[in-house]
Amino acid sequence: MKTTFLALLLFLLSDPSITEVRKLYASASGSESNAKEFASKLSEVTKEDNKTLVAYKGASMTIVSRLEKKGADKSKKFKEGSSLIEYAVANEPNAIEIRMIRLSVQENVPKIVNYRANKKEDAKFLLDHYKEQTGALKTYIGNFIVQSKSFTATEKQLVK
Repeated sequence: MKTTFLALLLFLLSDPSITEVRKLYASASGSESNAKEFASKLSEVTKEDNKTLVAYKGASMTIVSRLEKKGADKSKKFKEGSSLIEYAVANEPNAIEIRMIRLSVQENVPKIVNYRANKKEDAKFLLDHYKEQTGALKTYIGNFIVQSKSFTATEKQLVK
């Protein structure tokens, strides 16, 4: 009985599943409640955790930063989030999902934020490594490319 309870407790306290996080990310920009749910799910993730989850946490912070009332608070939260994304990229520069996360954030922030420098680099990386992916990740990356503003119609056809 104690073993079952301990196993259940550890399961509940463990990192969120990547499948669940991907679903939440896709809808996080849709509403304030979705953004907060996404951020809440990743609130316990630290730099020592899976770097893809670190990048998602950074993305969640950039999304939630829009909800802040004060400009200084928006800026602070956004910088914290973008720093986590950059940390994840620096630690796993060949991780396609982390690059996709950075690209999705960079293509959706206002130009004034000045966080757009890697769009072409990341778009090229996604196209160059898309065919190497398998299963759910390949589908997820393909769906992103098809809806992304960073790819031409011809490039989008390559992933269909």
